Amino acid sequence: MKKFPKDFLWGTATSSYQIEGAAKEYGKGPSIWDAFCNIPGRVHNAETGEIACDHYHRYKEDIQLMKEMGVKAYRFSIAWARILPEGKGKVNEEGIQFYSDLIDELLNADIVPWVTLYHWDLPLALQLEEDGWLGKSIIDSFADYADLCFSRFGDRVKNWITLNEPWVASILGYGQGVFAPGRKSNSEPYMAAHNLILAHAKAVHVYRESYSYQRGQIGITNNCDWREPLTNSQEDQQAAERALEFFLAWFADPIYKGDYPEVMKERLGERLPVFTPEEKKIIKGTSDFFGLNHYTTMYAAQASGEKKEISVHGNGGISEDQEVDLSLDENWDVTLMDWAVVPWGCKKLLKWIDERYDKPNIYITENGCAYSDELVDGKVEDTNRVNFYKGYLEACEEAISEGVQLKGYFAWSFMDNFEWASGYEKRFGLHYVDFKTLERIPKKSAQWFREVTAANSVDF
Repeated sequence: MKKFPKDFLWGTATSSYQIEGAAKEYGKGPSIWDAFCNIPGRVHNAETGEIACDHYHRYKEDIQLMKEMGVKAYRFSIAWARILPEGKGKVNEEGIQFYSDLIDELLNADIVPWVTLYHWDLPLALQLEEDGWLGKSIIDSFADYADLCFSRFGDRVKNWITLNEPWVASILGYGQGVFAPGRKSNSEPYMAAHNLILAHAKAVHVYRESYSYQRGQIGITNNCDWREPLTNSQEDQQAAERALEFFLAWFADPIYKGDYPEVMKERLGERLPVFTPEEKKIIKGTSDFFGLNHYTTMYAAQASGEKKEISVHGNGGISEDQEVDLSLDENWDVTLMDWAVVPWGCKKLLKWIDERYDKPNIYITENGCAYSDELVDGKVEDTNRVNFYKGYLEACEEAISEGVQLKGYFAWSFMDNFEWASGYEKRFGLHYVDFKTLERIPKKSAQWFREVTAANSVDF
């Protein structure tokens, strides 16, 4: 039986705005997602995260379900506006208490907390008053917020993730306008990304310089889909590489190599902000592990020059900057998000990261799938999700056997939740949530995942 390494970390993941609810309660300030949800036509069925899964009131029940599933770690995010309602200044002690209680409950259940500081729900005040991620002051505001979290929770939290998917915050939030704050521009995404990277680095320096005695680790999580060359032609191979550089290397290269990829500098010119020599030094080496969210794979080819309709969720950046055409194999299965199920793409991406960034310790901090799950006789037989996880975990195991330093895997998501602009229609959860009663029901996939964690293998 093929087993994962003995110390392999099995976890599940969520984010604050997607599950907590209590959006206007207990002193919490509004976030950009609270505002965005109230703009007509932005979110499916005009749904919001106001109640979501009501995790705020049900976290003990949820942690019990995690314990029953056998996971050893739980990745969650802190809502910045819950502990600093205006993004800075006065601290909301009720918010601090909630996360403190949540952390204690996890530790009592022998589940290790992995805390993400920013999962897209920026305090609205910082967007309105300081231009959000476009304003330079956000760098210090984020570092101060991180400092507060380290000081209040770092005695018990030893695993920190500064930012979740800054690519999404930049491209979907500032480029295509489909996520909060809903801006559309072909230059703002690069400005927002620049400040996100600098904010990440500053928070890491705060942690290393003031909290090293806590003996934790800190890193960043980036998302990337695999890009496979459509043909063996040199043009398509270069297009696939370029697509990966505009997607993942955009954020990872500054942290591991000290600057943006050359191809981005060449193609973007003045639209790509420049790091000063001092900033390069500050940024380089600011991740103790490589956090990766991975969901799908597409073929990449040199652009033909024809205008094509491109899904906002498909391309890894502003398409005209890359000259890459993306496509799917018609034989691939797709999820409810129209994302192709291609486990070998996961293995190839892990190997690409391993080679480009000199064998870092990698944690897959999200991997999962949305399907139209139905509750029948009190059960959800999500065999398609089980097959998805089995395929991707086998690909992970192969990557490990070939020398990739993959140290852990967090299934997305612990339960069905508010799926951003898609509202509640897209279900990613291992647990089914009835959004009328808020009852949680373990799906077949949750039971299967319990077997995997117990056996430390998918071949049980």
